[in-house]
Amino acid sequence: MAKTKRRSVLKLAGGAAAASMGGMTAILATGRMPAFAQQRTVHWLKWVDFVPASDALLRKEVLPEAEKALGLKINLETVNGNDLQPRVTAGIQSGAGPDLIMAFNNQTYLYANSVVDLTDIAESVAKAEGGMYKYARTICSDGKMFMGMPWAVIGGMIAYRKSWFEEVGATSFPKTWVEYRDVAKKLKAKGHPIGQTLGHTFGDAPTFTYPYLWSWGGMEVDPAGKVIINSPATLESVKFMQGFWKDGCDEGGLAWDDTNNNRAFLSQTISATLNGASIYIETLRKPEQYQTAKGTPMSKDILHSPLPAGPAGQFGMHLLQSHMLMKYSKNQEPAKEFLKWIHAEKNFEKWFISQKGFATPCTEKWEGHKVWTDDPVMAPFKVAAKLGQAPGHAGPPNAKAAEALSKYIVTDMYAKAVQGMPAEDAVKWAEGELKKIYT
Repeated sequence: MAKTKRRSVLKLAGGAAAASMGGMTAILATGRMPAFAQQRTVHWLKWVDFVPASDALLRKEVLPEAEKALGLKINLETVNGNDLQPRVTAGIQSGAGPDLIMAFNNQTYLYANSVVDLTDIAESVAKAEGGMYKYARTICSDGKMFMGMPWAVIGGMIAYRKSWFEEVGATSFPKTWVEYRDVAKKLKAKGHPIGQTLGHTFGDAPTFTYPYLWSWGGMEVDPAGKVIINSPATLESVKFMQGFWKDGCDEGGLAWDDTNNNRAFLSQTISATLNGASIYIETLRKPEQYQTAKGTPMSKDILHSPLPAGPAGQFGMHLLQSHMLMKYSKNQEPAKEFLKWIHAEKNFEKWFISQKGFATPCTEKWEGHKVWTDDPVMAPFKVAAKLGQAPGHAGPPNAKAAEALSKYIVTDMYAKAVQGMPAEDAVKWAEGELKKIYT
């Protein structure tokens, strides 16, 4: 072998060292590791699902598949639904936080200037799946951009104990509020009151009070955005609520969040409550734990119904979930890749089936899925996304409507009245609070 001169070796070593130091200097200057050492990561923040099997499926199966397919690391974080909005605010103020954050209803309008436009993904999914429901499109898009990617609608129906209703003469669910009050009074007398929250909680409170207001003909604003809540129709609805609450409801419901009514129903202290299908699904999951007084599965004694009709008709408002991609995110492209991947039909279907009908997809194609025929008890939820009315009706679900929803003005109007405030004063209070927002 030819001998290598010592001087040449030193020269080579020195050059390598210099190159190495130069590289390190560059790395330190940028504050980033070389590209080959980086792993793309997406931080996804969503609610703790009321169907535990769905979150378990995401962690154990769906997300590992996404990571493998996309070459990403996906950090899923779940929190109570009431904690999502404060996390959005904190992220925007600090300029750092989760990349994708779940939003409820028209919260998207509040953050329009702080999120990435997701129109391309939303329209692609809509085209592939038979069109997007107007409810989802209106809430997630202002006509210029999609502020959130529609995820699902959690249908709000009244879960009720069939046998207990029959015991007081109701062989089918009451069709009007007057009929419902009469049945509720009889149920409460037998120790089975209606359970309903009028608290500051994201789901069950507004999805009860808004449709209730509309069914009497009351509205926050007219189509032009003029505050018109102080009307004879609204006043009538408040006075009726005062009687309905006293006659037929568990009056402790004022302090409930979206979990209290589930627990009350499952412990058999209430006979009915407005809820998603999570109560029924839980009884299916644990049939031995949840049984009637006769020792039969409680699931066999649960049916669902839309809210009753009032003088102005029958309405529903259902919890729409979307995902916002935050502008502060440094992982916008990976996050978009993930949204496209999880909304692909074969991937989304796995999650949807695990929901057992608790969640309704936002596109029409899913109406024909076998989930809805496998269990007839779930059938009323199939068209929740099709029939839902947006918050702020009859005005648009814009940022002002979202602010009014976030401040629980409509819910508080009824809560104040059932706690003793004269109906007229409760309505005037709501009018004043709405005018602070709309004028």
